[in-house]
Amino acid sequence: MTIIDMNDVDYVTETTITIRESRRRTTVPKEIVDTLGFQNGDKIRWVLFHDGKIMITKVQKKMK
Repeated sequence: MTIIDMNDVDYVTETTITIRESRRRTTVPKEIVDTLGFQNGDKIRWVLFHDGKIMITKVQKKMK
């Protein structure tokens, strides 16, 4: 069991996953989009751990 220090948490919410045939979608909450400054075309990275937990992080753009 993972213990979370709520002093380290800025925001918690839940969203729904939509699965239609081969397409899978989820919505990134507005608060997270605004806080992380997401723009159209930005990427997120999904990490699945052996215990079933996931971590989602914003992929940093490569500097050219």
